[in-house]
Amino acid sequence: MSPAAPAQDPDAPRFRVRPPAHWINDPNGPFRWRGRHHLFYQHNPAAPVHADVHWGHVSSPDLVRWEHHPIALAPTPGGPDEAGCWSGCVVDDGGVPTAVYTGVDHAHTGLGTICLARAADPADDRLLAWRPRPVPVIPGPPPGLDVVMFRDPFVFRHAGHRWALVGAGHADGTPSVLLYGCDELTDWRFAGVLLDGHDPVAAGAFGDEAVGWECPQLFGTSGGDHVLVVSLWDGSPRSTGYLTGRLAPGTRPRFVPRAGGRLDHGRDFYAPAVLQEPGRALMWGWSWEARDEAAVLAAGWAGTLTAPRAVDAGADGTLRVAPAPELELLRAGAPFATGPGRSVPLPPAYDLTVTAHGTTTVTLLRSADRALTLRLDPDAGTVVLDRSGWPRAGVGGSEPVTVAVPPGPDLSVRVLADGSLLELFVADRATVTERVYRRPGDTAELLVEGDAGVSAWEQAPPRHG
Repeated sequence: MSPAAPAQDPDAPRFRVRPPAHWINDPNGPFRWRGRHHLFYQHNPAAPVHADVHWGHVSSPDLVRWEHHPIALAPTPGGPDEAGCWSGCVVDDGGVPTAVYTGVDHAHTGLGTICLARAADPADDRLLAWRPRPVPVIPGPPPGLDVVMFRDPFVFRHAGHRWALVGAGHADGTPSVLLYGCDELTDWRFAGVLLDGHDPVAAGAFGDEAVGWECPQLFGTSGGDHVLVVSLWDGSPRSTGYLTGRLAPGTRPRFVPRAGGRLDHGRDFYAPAVLQEPGRALMWGWSWEARDEAAVLAAGWAGTLTAPRAVDAGADGTLRVAPAPELELLRAGAPFATGPGRSVPLPPAYDLTVTAHGTTTVTLLRSADRALTLRLDPDAGTVVLDRSGWPRAGVGGSEPVTVAVPPGPDLSVRVLADGSLLELFVADRATVTERVYRRPGDTAELLVEGDAGVSAWEQAPPRHG
């Protein structure tokens, strides 16, 4: 796991993946190798700002105890990635873990190259050394499409072949996902546009503000569908979305979406990366800072990854999402709250489930003149996160966030809180990721008012191993 937060910085997450200091953004290349999960991430090792991007690297035997490793990828002076090793994936290429990533030079203007780096010792379960290929496998976007944004390769297998997605945006403001055939990772061929913003299902799910789709990811569901995940870029990071549909085989795969929507309903979640495993898919996202630049520079760190989420889709194509079961390893020996009605101090990191049988209010943080609350209404199928007393900088303001799910007799919300990172899982159908920073005088206390079941655990280092 990440080093414990300094005593003077209660906002720093303790149990989520982040570097010991400085900058982190997109998760990259989640990958399982020789019994360990590996996770890479965009990282500036010198300052808490987005510049000089490397690939940081951690691995874990259980998704909760993370070991930090040396930098995996670094910009190569004079090379195709001299200005940054940007986002991508990691795949098994004939027994050799291989990173497929975006390289940018100092004049990239949003157009990257597709680069490869191979593990120097595939027998090393920690994959500590990587060897970049000196030339890119693709020097830029295909001609004739007027592409002005090109980055973030994602490699997958389908119908006996290997394919890759690349996020793109076109000069007329149309976002798209491009498709390549790459049975040999050193030999890519352009196969067309998988999907673009003119698709009516995509337009209905995402609107028309995005001018590029970043970080495309694709995973199979338990029901046989596929889910395409994209990050919506409108000149800066905006939000994330998903589309559920059918991936039809042929001379090239065709993705036919039938449903879609917001991937995360919060304002502090972007650029998720997905790992397809037997029987499940796992997702991590980047949660950026929602405080001003001076506070970030004073803290000396910026950003964190979310907890791993198990993602799927229901028969109707809507999202299913829950914390990975392994996160229960972080629960302390006994719960600190098991019912409503009495204020209980909240630890810096906790795992809380509230199941409302009627209208219920959950208070998590308060001061003399404000309170951070959740309002659960099973009859309406709504959960409202009201953090209006805690201002934020960055994408979006502090207005309440409302999530709607099918109504019923009960409504459950699971809350994972770690320092300033707040992750809500609403009825295993929707998530809300927000950053909330405490001020002097704020009191972190749990108060549940209403007819509800409560289970609250402190998160602590696992007792095994």
